[in-house]
Amino acid sequence: MSCRLMSAPVCLIDTDVKGMLCVNKDAKVILDGIAEPVVVVSVVGLYRTGKSYLMNRLAGHQSGFALGNTIESKTKGIWMWCVPHPSKAGHTLVLLDTEGLGDVDKGDEKHDTWIFCLALLLSSTLVYNSLGVIDNMALERLQYMTELREHIHIKAKQDNMDESEQYLNVFPTFVWTVRDFCLELEKDDKPITADQYLEGALEPKPGDSDRIEQCNLRRRCLQNFFVTRKCFVFPRPATPKDMKRMEKLTEAELDPEFLQEANVFCEYIYSSAPSKTMGAGCTVTGTVLGNMAEVYVESIRSGSVPCLENAVISLAKIHNKQAVNEALQLYGSEMLKSIQFPVDPKQLTNIHESVKKKAIEVFMRQSFNDTDQTYQQQLAMNIQTQYERLCEQNKEESKNLCQSVLRCVFEPLENSLRNKDYMKPGGHRRYRDTLTQLSRDYRSKIQTQIMKSHREFYGIFLGSTCSVNGVTEREKKTYSTNK
Repeated sequence: MSCRLMSAPVCLIDTDVKGMLCVNKDAKVILDGIAEPVVVVSVVGLYRTGKSYLMNRLAGHQSGFALGNTIESKTKGIWMWCVPHPSKAGHTLVLLDTEGLGDVDKGDEKHDTWIFCLALLLSSTLVYNSLGVIDNMALERLQYMTELREHIHIKAKQDNMDESEQYLNVFPTFVWTVRDFCLELEKDDKPITADQYLEGALEPKPGDSDRIEQCNLRRRCLQNFFVTRKCFVFPRPATPKDMKRMEKLTEAELDPEFLQEANVFCEYIYSSAPSKTMGAGCTVTGTVLGNMAEVYVESIRSGSVPCLENAVISLAKIHNKQAVNEALQLYGSEMLKSIQFPVDPKQLTNIHESVKKKAIEVFMRQSFNDTDQTYQQQLAMNIQTQYERLCEQNKEESKNLCQSVLRCVFEPLENSLRNKDYMKPGGHRRYRDTLTQLSRDYRSKIQTQIMKSHREFYGIFLGSTCSVNGVTEREKKTYSTNK
């Protein structure tokens, strides 16, 4: 199934019968079929805060991700919806709607932490959705930020160096959406933007108490981890009664200011959310994203901490091996389809160079982070080995053809030799003329396949002995004396 056929979301990250995180196979199959770059937008936040509605708007649909109209959290795990990107040709927009954080019925903060970390690791833009205002309480709910160093490692070998800049380079862009915002965007009696509102809320608070220090720590984490920050404030979309049927409300029934802000939010995501990259700027495709999810989930299941450096190494190994195999398969099938043995060696070389170029193009499209060209060199060596085998096969086929043509063309001469037709006066001249004519016939029949092996074999025929027709040098002299 391609992203263009996804009419509804599917679960990407689920929990198995043991309560452990796992990657849904159906979602993985969908991602495996997406060979183009992806823009991955994840939304996180407390449950029942309207996260799913924003994701449906980004998908261009009124419904899809489950909204729910009760106090119960509807989304479990991480759900995925892949749609063609509205403004970036050749890209797929992957929307990830996460399980609501802080569900009292769940009672598993560790589970919430891993859901948050996975959303962050998989996305190129992370949307944090909250209700009301950005205040100390709202920041306290982002306790996951202060734990990121414990749950996500950048390098395989940890040291005492400050990794803030490294996190800044690999983490996604950050968008804070404030829902049901009912205040005026003003400061010191002057209007401010939503972005200024966010940056003001992230300014450290004065004081040195433990509580203030903890709150300022979350502020510093947001500033240190996310180089690009954006904020949107949404008024209440409808009356409390209508909010219970949000999936059925038409745009005419929504608050105009909410609708306007929702449209601005979508346009920002479409135009500014970057493509997902990893490692040294390696572009992530849907296939890589699916394998990335499996690598991170497997790390969590094993009790390890997801490490970006190790993930890049694992993904490079998975994708580059597959890229080498697919490129080799293409080379082998194209070569066998393009040649018919025996073939002129020059033509074989030309075909080889053309098909080799195609194979390398296949590898380059599917390879991942092969910065030292280890796998590309491995591909080149494997292609050369296959080419040399084809050359040997071509040489053997040419030799077989040569022998077959020799037997056919020189059969009359062999018969005459056995009958001793040339052991009489003038025999040498007739033998010589016959040999010359048959040699012309031989060259004519194999001129399109002539190669070194032909010349070698033909040289044997004209040498001191010729096993094909049984003529010896002594017999040639005998013919020459019987002119």
